[in-house]
Amino acid sequence: MAKSIQIVSTKILSPLQKQELIKYGLEVIEADFIKTENKPFELQQLNESLIFTSQNAVHSVLSNPKSEELKKKNVYCVGLKTKALLADNGFNVVAYTGYASDLAEIITLIYSNESYTFFSGNLRRDTLPDALKEAGIKFNEIQVYNTSLHSQKVKTTPDAILFFSPSGVKSYLKENTIKKEICFCIGETTAEALHKITKNIIIADQPTIEDVIEDVLQEYK
Repeated sequence: MAKSIQIVSTKILSPLQKQELIKYGLEVIEADFIKTENKPFELQQLNESLIFTSQNAVHSVLSNPKSEELKKKNVYCVGLKTKALLADNGFNVVAYTGYASDLAEIITLIYSNESYTFFSGNLRRDTLPDALKEAGIKFNEIQVYNTSLHSQKVKTTPDAILFFSPSGVKSYLKENTIKKEICFCIGETTAEALHKITKNIIIADQPTIEDVIEDVLQEYK
């Protein structure tokens, strides 16, 4: 009997997502290689529009008793799921993109006369703040969650690894090495974190977990 194909996911998948993989006889080992937690913050000195680049930031802001007052503001965000979470909670999402770099472009080209408050995490990339600064756009930043690396040793040599963020890559590499494994990445930014390590990279068409899983199935069907 052929050895089953082993896949390591650097994030705990939902039962439905995991089921998709198991259905095709793939063996899934999963663990959260990064931990995020809400961080206490003050909702002060808010500008006219808001920026969210992750669902973590939305969850944290929603836990603030004053979050109701923010629903009158225009919101710009990264990610379809972030957009859905905001819309479901009554926020007015003006524009959303798959990547922070695209959002920066839209804001600097079309909405540069507004001022912004960016709700971020401690490990956020500089892409967006740098672009806004360069374009002379008024913005401030409130850190609303913390991400910490939670690396662990994987006991087996898997056939593939699923990565969902640059921090996840960094965390995995702290305890493990990547040799021949195929690395499935949720997006360009995540793949970039691997470019010195391996050429075996497959990037999802859309930055969603479902698209990553779709790629795995395409590869191993």
